[in-house]
Amino acid sequence: MITKPKRPPLTATLAVGELTSRQAERELARLAAEIAEHDRRYHGDDDPVISDAEYDALRRRNDEIEARFPDLVRGDSPAGAVGAAPATGFAKVRHSVAMLSLANAFSDEDVAEFAERIRRFLSLPEGECPALTAEPKIDGLSISLRYEEGELVSAATRGDGQVGENVTANVRTIASVPARISGGGLPAVIEVRGEVYMDRADFTSLNERLAGEGKKLFANPRNAAAGSLRQKNPAVTAGRPLSFFAYTWGEASALPGETQSAVVAAFSSWGFPTNPLMRRCNSVAEALEAYRQVEAMRATLSYDIDGMVYKVDRLDLQERLGFVSRAPRWAIAHKFSAERATTILRDIEIQVGRTGALTPVAKLEPVTVGGVVVQNATLHNEDEIARKDVRIGDTVVVQRAGDVIPQIVEVVMAHRPAGARPFSFPTVCPACGSHAVREVNQRTGKVDAVRRCTGGLVCPAQAVERLKHFVSRDAFDIEGLGDKQVTAFHEEGLIAQPADIFTLAGRDAAMSPRLAERDGWGATSARNLFAAIEARRDIALDRFIYALGVRHVGETTARVLARSYVTIEAFIEAMRATTDREGAAYGELDSIDGIGEVACEALAEFFAEPHNVKAVDDLLAEIRVAPFFAPDTAGSPVAGLTVVFTGTLERLGRAEAKAQAERLGAKVAGSVSGKTDIVIAGAAAGSKLKKAAELGVRVMSEEEWLALIGSP
Repeated sequence: MITKPKRPPLTATLAVGELTSRQAERELARLAAEIAEHDRRYHGDDDPVISDAEYDALRRRNDEIEARFPDLVRGDSPAGAVGAAPATGFAKVRHSVAMLSLANAFSDEDVAEFAERIRRFLSLPEGECPALTAEPKIDGLSISLRYEEGELVSAATRGDGQVGENVTANVRTIASVPARISGGGLPAVIEVRGEVYMDRADFTSLNERLAGEGKKLFANPRNAAAGSLRQKNPAVTAGRPLSFFAYTWGEASALPGETQSAVVAAFSSWGFPTNPLMRRCNSVAEALEAYRQVEAMRATLSYDIDGMVYKVDRLDLQERLGFVSRAPRWAIAHKFSAERATTILRDIEIQVGRTGALTPVAKLEPVTVGGVVVQNATLHNEDEIARKDVRIGDTVVVQRAGDVIPQIVEVVMAHRPAGARPFSFPTVCPACGSHAVREVNQRTGKVDAVRRCTGGLVCPAQAVERLKHFVSRDAFDIEGLGDKQVTAFHEEGLIAQPADIFTLAGRDAAMSPRLAERDGWGATSARNLFAAIEARRDIALDRFIYALGVRHVGETTARVLARSYVTIEAFIEAMRATTDREGAAYGELDSIDGIGEVACEALAEFFAEPHNVKAVDDLLAEIRVAPFFAPDTAGSPVAGLTVVFTGTLERLGRAEAKAQAERLGAKVAGSVSGKTDIVIAGAAAGSKLKKAAELGVRVMSEEEWLALIGSP
């Protein structure tokens, strides 16, 4: 069920300094509820719906409001909460020593302020800082292991910090967690705490296995580790490749050292895996240098980390510093950028798109960015590769902001391997071997940034993409014939060109096996597909033109062409005649308002190719194309206006809403600009809504839009 879209409350859009006391009270209530829900999804369900950066921003806003309005701090304030309540599927374990969280630092300045707070609290001389330990912050699931007389007696998750889940049986299946420990200084009782995690390679293998079983995939190694450890059947956990790092402790009848580093060293001697990158730093500068070094080598690690943790090394100073709210004063997590990560470029792969564009794709050493494992990133085109001097083997900075496709921001030149050579962009299509060229704009003389295959429909890469476009929602919209089915049918030789789609049912009788007998199909699904294809034998002229996939001919241009030529016969006759650039047909096409020179050239080139003409003729032998009739928009309240739809609409599908707006004489655009008159925002509206606010464009809900156009 799609819920009615909610606009963000006014309090959420105001800066903290602008809030009145009453507004601050409402905003703190909203933040408490929202953060609690995200805590539940992250810690309880292992299924977060926002990025770490977005979550941190919510907490920072809550902290800033509480600092400005201390009298409004709520009893359920997120500032005092840790994790989430333990899941109901496990027995509960009360921690004898609370498992708290850490405060976050997001910049060098934040770390310096942390050190200065420690100095002031301990009344140390100006500029002095106690020695710190610096260790990678493992992105996994926190666990407390209780040992009595060296025997593992229980294992519990963090839970809400006070009460966790009893996962002892599952933890016993993790090879790196010792069932019994021994060694010098071992106390009678000790709770060894650390992080359960999953290696990236194991994560990839697990997801491949789940995909083969048709099960839901994990978004990242952290979710995979947490989900695997929380299995109700320990045998399932045993089949998952989990690992463990020890780095702190809870209850202890005695400790084997007087410093953080000494106790962790003792853990190692008892048989626990500890992180080899942990080091002792005598200054903030040393700690920050450790941060930068580990960040640079992040891609070479087999496991995910999302920052560094600094702790005062001396335990007596930790005792004096104590705790504040949900975190110790003596420790802080210095987070890496949630939207950027450093990794290694393993290869550059050239992909061929629907229009023949050769697009370079960076094949990366997998790294988690913004809560998602990134293995590929766009390199845009050959000029971009040359401008950034990107080479195979380089260490690169990858960025993923919001829903933007991951991209390489820069090369870390200090880590360039010896012998790395500039990338040589191919001049032939890797899919069909045809010549690949960069077009020149005849009017401006500017060379196109994109290199394109000249193979057209003979290129298998283009053929598949053109077929996908042909059956897409805004073209023929054939239900049940999606990207996966098109690819499979093309690979099996069942569909090579659009006309083959409409002869598939007739050919099916002679196939062996028939479609209904193939894997993943059945009598009902095959019958439904054939019915959906049959229902699309009648199509409007503008949709037909758009479906051809001619370069530079989008939905708007297709509609202009349909309006100008009215019938399929007139359109085909005119397009075939445009091969004569000096003829009347080309001149008429060029004179149509809304049809530019680039689109004219693309249409002329398309219909100059004999195989394209034959493909169109074969298609027309199978379908019926209805003439174009311009709607009467007299009296329409939106005639002539430019509108943009964004988000999920509740009462109308996106295609239906666009068609309805166009029937009323409105122009539907795909992006917001200064020429936009109205933005209609549904649920989960994103960047377009933000752009509308920046430009002062009128924003409507779906209900307001329907009321404006008089739709029931």
